[in-house]
Amino acid sequence: MTCSPLLAALLLATLMQAAHAAPAGHRHVPSPDWRDQIIYFVMTDRFADGNPRNNDQGAGEYDPANSARFNGGDLAGLSQRLDYIRGLGATSLWITPPVANQWTDPIGGHAGYHGYWAEHFKRVDKHLGTLADYKRLATDLHARGMYLVQDIVINHTGDFFDYVGGWDPADPARFYVPNARAKPGPAPAQPPFHLNDPRIPAHRQASIYHWTPRVADYTDPQQEHRFQMSGLDDLNTDNPVVRRALRDAYGYWIRKVGVDAFRVDTTFYVPPSLFADFLYSTDRAAPGIMTVARQTGRRAFHVFGEGYAIDKPFADSQAAKIEGYMTGADGKPLMPGMLNFPLYGTLGDVFARGRPTAELGWRIERMLELHARPHLMPTFVDNHDVDRFLAGGSTAALKQSLLAIMTLPGIPTIYYGTEQGFTEPRAAMFARGQGSGGRDRFDTHAPLYRFIARASALRRTHKLFSRGSPTVLRASSAAPGALAWRTDHGAAQALVVFNSADGETLLDALDTGLAPGTRLKGLFAIDGTAADLVVGAGGKVTMQLAARSGQVWLAQPPPTREAQPSGPQATVVTLDRLATTTVAGDFDVSGTVQPAAPLKVVVDGDLAQAQVVTPGADGRWQARIDTRRMVDPQATHRLVAWDSRSGAVSSHLEFKVSLAWQVLADVEDPAGDDRGPQGRYIYPTDPSWGAHRQLDLRRVKISSAGGALRLDLTMAGLTTLWNPPNGFDHVAFTVFVELPGQAAGSREMPQQYGQLPEGMSWHLRLRAHGWSNALFAAAGASATHEGTPTAMAAQIVTDAASRVVSFILPAAALGGRSSLTGAKVYVTTWDYDGGYRALAAQAQPFAFGGGNPERDLRVMDDTPVFVLP
Repeated sequence: MTCSPLLAALLLATLMQAAHAAPAGHRHVPSPDWRDQIIYFVMTDRFADGNPRNNDQGAGEYDPANSARFNGGDLAGLSQRLDYIRGLGATSLWITPPVANQWTDPIGGHAGYHGYWAEHFKRVDKHLGTLADYKRLATDLHARGMYLVQDIVINHTGDFFDYVGGWDPADPARFYVPNARAKPGPAPAQPPFHLNDPRIPAHRQASIYHWTPRVADYTDPQQEHRFQMSGLDDLNTDNPVVRRALRDAYGYWIRKVGVDAFRVDTTFYVPPSLFADFLYSTDRAAPGIMTVARQTGRRAFHVFGEGYAIDKPFADSQAAKIEGYMTGADGKPLMPGMLNFPLYGTLGDVFARGRPTAELGWRIERMLELHARPHLMPTFVDNHDVDRFLAGGSTAALKQSLLAIMTLPGIPTIYYGTEQGFTEPRAAMFARGQGSGGRDRFDTHAPLYRFIARASALRRTHKLFSRGSPTVLRASSAAPGALAWRTDHGAAQALVVFNSADGETLLDALDTGLAPGTRLKGLFAIDGTAADLVVGAGGKVTMQLAARSGQVWLAQPPPTREAQPSGPQATVVTLDRLATTTVAGDFDVSGTVQPAAPLKVVVDGDLAQAQVVTPGADGRWQARIDTRRMVDPQATHRLVAWDSRSGAVSSHLEFKVSLAWQVLADVEDPAGDDRGPQGRYIYPTDPSWGAHRQLDLRRVKISSAGGALRLDLTMAGLTTLWNPPNGFDHVAFTVFVELPGQAAGSREMPQQYGQLPEGMSWHLRLRAHGWSNALFAAAGASATHEGTPTAMAAQIVTDAASRVVSFILPAAALGGRSSLTGAKVYVTTWDYDGGYRALAAQAQPFAFGGGNPERDLRVMDDTPVFVLP
């Protein structure tokens, strides 16, 4: 029996891990080097139900068919599935907060199944099991050489009070309304957090809480640090009593259970300075977390925070904010790590939404420059607070993103269910839970499970991926296509290359920085194998990259004798310089090839669109460049001439294109018609919606340039209360496009409980809100299924001053046609939060009112059906 070198390495790594595993029952173990860890993140209630007897606590909180209620997963279930998790290649388990929670919140209408609504910080929630169950999980992990990461919250408790009708900072009792019907009780049971009623003088004097209303503007630091996030009671973390209680509570879990690391929820909602106290306090009665960890033998206890912040392309203000929680203003370390949200956002943009690979190349370079400890920042492709990757991206794009985090600095983190192809953010893995399809989902033969296991083995076998530093070698600033970097660690070097395009891409004359003759041994390929290569003259290689490929090579020294460069050298191809580097339309390029033979002129690496040109007898050639797909005037395009038979390639030219947009429609939309199809819908009641009328369309302008489509939507109001990366929140746009000359598409409006107006069917459907941007083809679409994710999405530009949101769909996303004459466009507004926001008979804080939730259309405002001239 034989096995692949990668599988053999995985088996060896597993045996070595077992050899260093803690003895059975060992609670406290030395810390690992966290750079080498791979984390598996579970929402405990949704993972595995090991003890059905603890599911229902009789408070109306349990309903396994309801995504807003407890479903039944628990700590015992986690212990039973540890071999499944380890088989994926994970070495650490991150669980959502196991502490006793507020079970039901009548104000918001949800249950605290997720763990982030603490009722007692030092008790295990009864739905999840007992303290003994939690200890057993820790020892079971340690016995396998694995580690336990506990999610913690230091910003807030559950929602035990609110302010209704106003707020008076001078009198916190005024407008205060207790959440008297909350279960299991109307206040936290743990001192001092039970002192939560400012109407009682002793409670007010204790000042355990910021007596504040809900955040109305997340860009205001005072509100961000002191007001209630989503109505959750904001702790006064300036109060030494609160700080001591939090240190005591979380030190308890390290001592009692054997927790190895903390993930800190909602980090941005407390000031960075808090972590100097929380982690490093010298208080003997309640020392800082790092001291407690050292007392239990953990000298590298890891703490990483969640700062939900995504930067726009080539911007890093949010990344700088994240770094501010790892490094204080005085330059001293605070938290060892933070979740790498900016990298998450760029991975999705490039691999799932077709943005130019230069955006990811820049992000990689910048994170190395900006962050003091990028190797300790967990990296991820989706989690419980965002859309699943597969809700808007393809499986091919997901594999590329996963391979990227396995080969980049950071701690790769896999969200449960990703390995089973989940599309719902919080679906259950066990048969009785919601979204499971009525069956257990622990299939170790699932294609994505096996892929992640292979990619994990690659990282664990070669430490240069967890310890090394990447140097970006090539990225396209104009289109999907090639992205290449070299990773160096000591004497070890590896080459990582992707093609994010859906067609073959030419990676021409890549300067690897390696010596000519260096052998590149194929280590990994997403599909098939990575063939061994030899670096050519000047340290360069040229490759044809298959669509959606990802490959990894390990550099090996050249042989002692002088190596012959790869590929024939007789053919020489040249390019003439351009008269200008910015053009307004199609243009000509020319050059020579010797000896004279047909060659290909390739723009942005796109081999499907490459022109075959035949030179004259003297070797001179000329080609006309079609620019109709090149609508971004800021993009720099790359052009080469390539002889595919000999492998010879010219030097490259760079140019930009500035096309004129032609207005095809420009229509005013009535004010105040954002009330649903029959004029009876009501906005949600949470104050964050306010009176901004974020769903009211006021003007629609449609333009075209070279087969690309642009929609400029003017809104009655735009808000950015939750700091959305797309520049708007509390509104989701759904754009339906029917393309001329194609078979009928779908009339269904997926998940919106309706069909398109008569006479229209869609071939492409764009869904975008503040944090998502997904384009679907009609294949497979139904009333419940969104269709097939495409390789591209829209470019989104938001102008807050003019209240205009613009969506630009490139010609390639529209089939590459030169004209949109006869196309139809229809736009609707609603809101989105892991799905189109709920509709109810009566408006609720986070649900629209005035409709039947079982059948009524999810549309607040819409446009006419536009037929483009």
